[in-house]
Amino acid sequence: MASPGNKKRILIFSMAYLPKHVGGAEIAIKEITDRVVSPDFEFHMIANRYDDTLPETEWIGNVLVHRIGMTEHNPSITDLRKWPLRLQKFLFQIQAAFKAQRLHKTYGYVGIWAMMAHSCGIPAVLFRLRNPRIKYALTLQEGDPPEKIERAMLPFWPLFSRAFKTPTVIQTISTFLASWAKRRGARCAIEVIPNGVDIAHFAQPYDKEKIAKANEAIGRGRDEVWLVTTSRLVYKNAIDDVITALSRLPVHIKFAILGVGPEEKKLREQVETLGLQSRVSFVGHVGHDVLPSYLQACDIFVRPSRSEGMGNSFIEAMVSAIPVIGTHEGGISDFLFDETHNPGKQPTGWVVRKNSPEDIANAVLDILEKPEHTEEVLRNARGMVHERFSWDNIAQQMYERVFTPILRDW
Repeated sequence: MASPGNKKRILIFSMAYLPKHVGGAEIAIKEITDRVVSPDFEFHMIANRYDDTLPETEWIGNVLVHRIGMTEHNPSITDLRKWPLRLQKFLFQIQAAFKAQRLHKTYGYVGIWAMMAHSCGIPAVLFRLRNPRIKYALTLQEGDPPEKIERAMLPFWPLFSRAFKTPTVIQTISTFLASWAKRRGARCAIEVIPNGVDIAHFAQPYDKEKIAKANEAIGRGRDEVWLVTTSRLVYKNAIDDVITALSRLPVHIKFAILGVGPEEKKLREQVETLGLQSRVSFVGHVGHDVLPSYLQACDIFVRPSRSEGMGNSFIEAMVSAIPVIGTHEGGISDFLFDETHNPGKQPTGWVVRKNSPEDIANAVLDILEKPEHTEEVLRNARGMVHERFSWDNIAQQMYERVFTPILRDW
């Protein structure tokens, strides 16, 4: 499988990868590596396989993917959180390091890139203990609160701490995560480079047929206003607060939940308890290819996160030209501004307090009652995304500020 020529190779550690079971971190890898194309170097990856229908080795775009670990037949994303596949997240910490050492003998890597400290920092550290000359980039994309991550990593604590203290460069997707890296003792350059968005994919007006299919999927009727969230159904995304807020809003306002996750049963019970069955639509998983049509079919994006590394979904909603409601938790404060919390900045959305259904309901009413102001905010948000969050721009920054330091001196 070795490529011809004497290329410099960067090995990526990622808990999962395309075509299945991916989130913002994996999409970021694909978008960046597709754009950072050079005849002088190439990307390889070690990721969990999970699904026995996937090959153990294959090229996906510009990445040669090597898959490892236990598998089941065509598991859902929910199955990954159940035994035995749930155990694979911990086994990966050791298995990936051994796999990297074997691959290194064949391919001779000059650098490694770990996607998230709690997922891949440990195999990166273990690999470098055997290969200290190889340079190491760490990306922080974590969405859970740092305190929760640190508790989960206590069994690996010495290695987890070393993951922050030994990189050549650390890239974070928000200033919030950059602060975490400093608290964890980072000694290298820390580059804040956010995730991007496929602007052409989300900004283009979708035809009436695709919008109609999305409307049918959520169950939209005439003269209704639809809130929408696109997220994993987990506690940190605070979907329960949106449901509570919905109970305080007029009956023609409804809520589409796009995504799956372990909180679904609890959320469905909440909807039933509040008597909102006719106003909440659990749509399930929606593919990235059709997601823009769902956003454009709805009216207001809401995700009042209790924690967030950055939140690609907010940026995708902004460029889709629908109003965005969110908290200022974690990295969201880097791009979501309003007059109350960010005087002097052009507003790009509506900021609410964490754990405040009342704030959410008030923001929804403000959006609906002030159409001219809403249009101004939409223009500001869309302009900001075009200026700061195009993948071409992000990939160029990654090449100059992350990969160049890794490849230097080889």
